[in-house]
Amino acid sequence: MAHTSYRMIALAAALAAAAGCFDEPEPAYKTVPNGARVYLQDKALKDFASAAKGLDPAIVDYINLDRNAITNLDGVAAFTGLKWLRLNDNKLKSLPSLAPLTKLRRIYLRDNLLSEVPEALKDAPALTDIELSGNPITEIPSWLAGKRGLRNLSFNRCTRLQKLPDDLSAWKSLKSLQLGELRLDAAEMARIRKALPSVAVVF
Repeated sequence: MAHTSYRMIALAAALAAAAGCFDEPEPAYKTVPNGARVYLQDKALKDFASAAKGLDPAIVDYINLDRNAITNLDGVAAFTGLKWLRLNDNKLKSLPSLAPLTKLRRIYLRDNLLSEVPEALKDAPALTDIELSGNPITEIPSWLAGKRGLRNLSFNRCTRLQKLPDDLSAWKSLKSLQLGELRLDAAEMARIRKALPSVAVVF
């Protein structure tokens, strides 16, 4: 019983640490220059260009565009200082090239219209956190399974996913892997846990 309790406490601690990676940053006035962090959620915006009017691409490192109606990210490549981009609950079906965003570490794309993992994510070299929950994604491509340096991945509610790639060795350094509400059978869940013994995997 004591051993079980210890494992539950350890798992809870791991999940708490992983969850912290998805927290909002410290208030801008404490840590970064004025104008570096931009909050434009719930503004009924339809494209990134409209959202970017008046912003200084040279200093912006965080943009929150959650809960808008954005269909494209044309112009995002100019924001080469971006480290964190939030686009949850929009209408994106694809992404443009993210290759110029060499500092981008976190991108949140929950509840969009992505039928596949955007290949543009392949070209963002600094990415550590990718949130794709609630999209109609049917498979995880081998290039993403082989992408090293990732820390947190989320595919919660991607209910069309039934299997992960065969080779998950590049994901052993993950802190968390969120797979809630997927249609994974018991054998597949066991395989994933065996392949990623040190990762906080949540089904």
